[in-house]
Amino acid sequence: MGTPLRAEEVQAFRKKLTATRARLMGDLSQLNEAASHGDGQGTGGNLSSVPTHPAELGSDNFEHELTLDLIEFDEATVSEVDRALHRIDSGQFGKCDHCGGQISRARLEALPYAAFCITCAAEKENHG
Repeated sequence: MGTPLRAEEVQAFRKKLTATRARLMGDLSQLNEAASHGDGQGTGGNLSSVPTHPAELGSDNFEHELTLDLIEFDEATVSEVDRALHRIDSGQFGKCDHCGGQISRARLEALPYAAFCITCAAEKENHG
């Protein structure tokens, strides 16, 4: 599986996760702002910005739905980052939540909030 992470490696991952969380929170703030203006309420009573053509309305609806999907994705990612930070605090970071084996450094570099080793993640994906 691999050797356990050294303390300095864990702290580097903490730094990376904290930065990722801060970036996501900024993104969420912007997305929530866009979503609140994308529902027609951001017009301030000015109807000139309300779409009158069905294609414009469809585009506006698509963009609003996309924004809501991005919000949902970012919120889920923030939760995963928070769980990874908790694993650091509890001394479990880098260990697979399913088998208890070591998650590879390469996987953690690519996905620092990974909770499963690649084998267990693939198994979980294949079996729902």
